[in-house]
Amino acid sequence: MTAKELGKILNEMYTNAPKKEQVTMIYLFGIKYHNEIETIGNREVVEASGINTSYTAEISKALRLAKYVRLIK
Repeated sequence: MTAKELGKILNEMYTNAPKKEQVTMIYLFGIKYHNEIETIGNREVVEASGINTSYTAEISKALRLAKYVRLIK
């Protein structure tokens, strides 16, 4: 997956998040795609998404959480 593809997914998750849950969706994105993000770099993904680059810190937190979290459907 490319930075552009991940950026598009991040942008969609952020934009379509329920009110006051945008940061939660950023964490979910970071946890779900942590392997791909670590390969590409979180700053590149956030820049490709078009959301505020200050959210790079939130992606970093999600990447650290990923090893402790298992997503269920």
